[in-house]
Amino acid sequence: MMEFDPTQPKWVQIADEIRKRIETGDLPPRTLISEVRLEEEFGVARTTVRKATAALREEGLITTTPGMGSFVASIPEDGRRTV
Repeated sequence: MMEFDPTQPKWVQIADEIRKRIETGDLPPRTLISEVRLEEEFGVARTTVRKATAALREEGLITTTPGMGSFVASIPEDGRRTV
């Protein structure tokens, strides 16, 4: 489990960690971002995970399809992520 910095909201720190994993390739394009797994990994409530994924979605790093889940966005040849 991640050790959280008490000076920042947990959802911000979780979003930072997921962002880092996407940037390093640990979470490649089209990888499912499971809210349940994130809850378990970070030991937080679903609401906290949803705030983190909402921030990543706004940045274009993940996409969400109703009924299917959230996935790491693809990176086209121009280097810009698709939303």
